[in-house]
Amino acid sequence: MIEKGEPGASVNAVSSEGDSMLELATIIGEQLDLPVQEVPAQAFGALGMIFSIDQPATSAWTRETYGWNPTHPSLMDDLKAGHYPA
Repeated sequence: MIEKGEPGASVNAVSSEGDSMLELATIIGEQLDLPVQEVPAQAFGALGMIFSIDQPATSAWTRETYGWNPTHPSLMDDLKAGHYPA
């Protein structure tokens, strides 16, 4: 499907939308048996703003343009199942 795309086009292939950084951290913390708590953005220095705002991704354009539909588990489901890259 993506092979039909225009050169230089960007696509977003996510199966779930709206996952927050806190949700991701919470799932990873649970898997590692570590506590997770919110901290002020300033604790991350120059990168604080990146972690302090949710940056939802959408694959609506990719789905509509290419007829793409996800077939694998979402990131959250994968993390909950304990699937991590080696």
